[in-house]
Amino acid sequence: MACDTGRRSNDVNLEWSGQESIPASKDAVWAFINDPAKVGACLPDVQSTTVRDAHNFDATVGVAVGPVRGKFTFKVALVPGADGSHLDMKISGGGLGSVVDLLAGADVTANGDAATTLNWKATASVRGPVATVGGRVLDNQAHRVIETTFENVRKRLSANA
Repeated sequence: MACDTGRRSNDVNLEWSGQESIPASKDAVWAFINDPAKVGACLPDVQSTTVRDAHNFDATVGVAVGPVRGKFTFKVALVPGADGSHLDMKISGGGLGSVVDLLAGADVTANGDAATTLNWKATASVRGPVATVGGRVLDNQAHRVIETTFENVRKRLSANA
């Protein structure tokens, strides 16, 4: 994962990228990452999810970033590419006077019959009290969330295999 932090006024802007190997077929991974209920269940510290339609859900998550602790509520949109090989995810929301906007995208590539690679990138903008803790603390928390989310996806897909 790579991170680039920048500060404009009270905003913190973050960027990450990486590659994840999932031990499941491309079709299984594609179906999983396009299911709002399944994606929502993989978020760490999720307290509740509400599926709004085939590509959108709301999530309430527990947040602990430095001295800021509480609940954040997010609207999540899954935007699949028509070719079945790219998915964008748009997340917006916040809590405790802070706002988070995140855009992530993943290219989905088959590696044989039983393995799939996700090459992904994400950018986020954070404003408000959470941003005051600084880019390094936010980046560390984001790494935990990203790693935990992908690990949960792997576990759930392995259990379904």
